Amino acid sequence: MARRSRNKGRPVNGVLLLDKPAGLSSNKALQEAKFIYKAAKAGHTGSLDPLATGMLPLCFGEATKISAFLLDADKSYQLTCQLGVTTTTADAEGEVLQERDFSGITLADIERELQAFIGTIDQIPPMYSALKHEGQRLYKLAREGVVVERKPRTITVYKAEIQDYQDGVLKMEIHCSKGTYVRTIAEDLGEALGCGAHITRLRRLSVGPYAGEMITLDQLQAMRDAPFAELDALMLPIESGVANWPDIQLDPDAAFYMSQGQPIQVPHAPTTGWVRIYDRSRFMGVGEIQDDGRVAPRRMIAASA
Repeated sequence: MARRSRNKGRPVNGVLLLDKPAGLSSNKALQEAKFIYKAAKAGHTGSLDPLATGMLPLCFGEATKISAFLLDADKSYQLTCQLGVTTTTADAEGEVLQERDFSGITLADIERELQAFIGTIDQIPPMYSALKHEGQRLYKLAREGVVVERKPRTITVYKAEIQDYQDGVLKMEIHCSKGTYVRTIAEDLGEALGCGAHITRLRRLSVGPYAGEMITLDQLQAMRDAPFAELDALMLPIESGVANWPDIQLDPDAAFYMSQGQPIQVPHAPTTGWVRIYDRSRFMGVGEIQDDGRVAPRRMIAASA
């Protein structure tokens, strides 16, 4: 059985799909997982509100080089909304602002108004968000009672599907682009219905190529004293984070020049976009097709990873 090291951390490389529990910040969940793994380096791929649960991919070691791509990836959520009540944060953690009658709202009303939120739309970020204004987080300003003007951001809602509606409680599933505030969709939908709304439950189901099975923090904590090999077996390979990208296979000479940071011409490579780069079966990193057709290395993975 491997012994725990007391140094600054061990080299751990891979992606862990954590099922974040409610009531915990994304950073605290990350730090707990990092401690259990005794990892030297780790980061998450986009915060979930403390209220929210679900998919939180954690990137360890060399996998942090692909974390930005997961941050920019599409995501899907399952949410429960309470009609008739608005809060300061647009979720159950905020203080109640107003209560209005929702008794006349029908499923047909919701389906009709929801159509305006599907497709490419402009959305004004909420004050209770991590965006910055003149160097300060908006949520810090909001807690001080300060409201500042926010510029609309263009987002895409690919799907917004109603799963159930009873007695003012609406359940939906939403598939959307990066930067989408699901709380704001619920809040704006409530205003469109004339009764207001806020989220009572929120669960992230997928991030980019990741969906399905996750490990809970309780399960991970139960393995705190397990051999590192058992913990590491829970991780997915680094390239899984860009699994939906095309790949290119390099011969030894091409792989050498690519590892030196040189763009190279690759026969039959895509003509635009991003690619996964392989030296035979070894994942080398990701590259981008230049205007001249050559593949330029962008995020290269250490050979030891």
